[in-house]
Amino acid sequence: MGCGSTVSVPPGNTTRGFGVFCSGSESSLRECRRSYDLHPGLTVICSESVRLVGGAGFCSGRVEVKSNQSWASVCEADFDQQDAEVVCGELGCGAPAALQGGLYGEGEGQTWDKEFQCKGKESLLLDCDTSDRENNTCLPGNAVGLTCSEPDDVRLVGGGSRCAGGVEGYEQGEWWTVGAYWNKEDEAAVVCRQLGCGSTVSVLTGNTTLGVGVRCSGSESSLRECWRSYDLLPGFTVICSESVRLVDGAGFCSGRVEVKSNQSWASVCEADFDRQDAEVVCGEFGCGAPAALQGGLYGEGEGQTWDKEFQCKGNESLLLDCDTSDRENNTCLPGNAVGLTCSEPDDVRLVGGGSRCAGGVEWYDQGEWRTVGADDWNQRDVAVVVCRQLGCGSTVSVLPGNTTRGFGVYCDGSESSLRECSRSYHLRPGLTVICSDLLVQPDIFLTDPMGGVFRGHQGPEMFRGYNFTITCSTLPQYPGGSFLLTFTGSNRTQTQPAVNHSAAFLFPAADDSHQGNYSCVYDNYVFSHNFSSESELLSLTITASPLPAFIIRHVVVLLILLTAITTSYLYYKPTRRQKRVNRVSSMDLYVNAMEMVSLSSRAEAGPGEERAAQGTE
Repeated sequence: MGCGSTVSVPPGNTTRGFGVFCSGSESSLRECRRSYDLHPGLTVICSESVRLVGGAGFCSGRVEVKSNQSWASVCEADFDQQDAEVVCGELGCGAPAALQGGLYGEGEGQTWDKEFQCKGKESLLLDCDTSDRENNTCLPGNAVGLTCSEPDDVRLVGGGSRCAGGVEGYEQGEWWTVGAYWNKEDEAAVVCRQLGCGSTVSVLTGNTTLGVGVRCSGSESSLRECWRSYDLLPGFTVICSESVRLVDGAGFCSGRVEVKSNQSWASVCEADFDRQDAEVVCGEFGCGAPAALQGGLYGEGEGQTWDKEFQCKGNESLLLDCDTSDRENNTCLPGNAVGLTCSEPDDVRLVGGGSRCAGGVEWYDQGEWRTVGADDWNQRDVAVVVCRQLGCGSTVSVLPGNTTRGFGVYCDGSESSLRECSRSYHLRPGLTVICSDLLVQPDIFLTDPMGGVFRGHQGPEMFRGYNFTITCSTLPQYPGGSFLLTFTGSNRTQTQPAVNHSAAFLFPAADDSHQGNYSCVYDNYVFSHNFSSESELLSLTITASPLPAFIIRHVVVLLILLTAITTSYLYYKPTRRQKRVNRVSSMDLYVNAMEMVSLSSRAEAGPGEERAAQGTE
């Protein structure tokens, strides 16, 4: 319509007509997608003769004024603080926060040829007096950009802080409860952003009430940019982090660390932030322990860099409760804005299913475990999020339970944890979730009764000719099941039933064909589905019987022989009779020793070698 910027969009009644879906970048409604479904009509109020271009949202951009049915940018020299106050008021925004030439780029058209002389009380910019410009040129980079603060039309009440509480919006002279249609995480992100309160920590759904209903995408700078209605919708409570936020991550628990400094946000240099600092931030967001901490992990911030070094002890409640010191080096090189990934908190579990990956869903809140429920049509999406959060693979089945008092959750299935889903305290049917990684990983180990196995550099090694056993076992989760032993050296497999949760696979004398990688696959039929879990690989090497063992055995025999000779010498008598007797005794001892040597040799030799040895004797 050529009517400047949007000032407000009050919704109307549901009516028969066009339903349109726009991204906001189209030049006309003809470029938007249309339908003939029932949708609420809408009323639009445009600024008509002034607009802010190239900014984020309603309240920032390059100032342009309508002139002869075209738009002209305004030179910085022709526009002052009082003029800015009129424009911010005309657009329904708060007081001017920034006013600078080139702040939002250069306009492509003409430049406004008058100087504004507003008093600051006018309702419209074109109601202000103007005068001819002293200089009719406007140098490049001087097209004035304006940032208005967001209006004080949103607040959080009842939470003990301006950054925590139930969401209320100011409209038509009074404060209304703000409700949301579906994923209240998007609306909460906008509220925290609008209030300058950091990132969202948690969102709780309240009672359904008459107020202002909003629907946001999550990228808006204020609730004024979201779609609104006056339907009965559940209100919600938002808790924001207030002084620290994680930006450009996935969910609540990851992103680039930014700290609030003089009402603006500053990224933190990697050198000024360590593991203990990370523990405090993760705890402040209600997340688990730090999992990754690295410069440039989530990109670079566009603003300033925090000029202090944090010195947290790790037990502080808030990052800004930590001690700080001056940085040794006042520069932070590109790529060093610290990014943090916290693990998901252990606030969700599955109980009563015999496995951490199966059972009724429970959520830890306010010091106790509560049942989690969901509407029938949303239970599958909730189950997908639960299995993902617990690291339990994909969803196999979802069984509804009894309606119970606890959490009601609403997920679209893309969330990384239930904390990112919308929740309420209404009665919802509980649900039981079965995930694919139901069975724990089985163990595999090698034993042999003859002592022919030893630990090599690459794993266990077995001497040729020795018997050995590979044993598969698992924890006692469920009765029954079977073990499949696979061998990667060939296509051979063996299967045995699980007896006392284990199975033993016996192998005859080891040879080179037994060398290779083995694994155990445990299969069981549980909850009307087949499940399986595979062990780690066992790499077995077959080697020849070692020469050192042969040498040691014969050295022992020689020591026995030497002992016999020494004994005979000690008991030697000078008489001829005694000499004869001693010689006979010595000869007997010698013969016995040689028989031991012969028996030892036969034990090591093969059948052919044994016959040869007998011939030698």
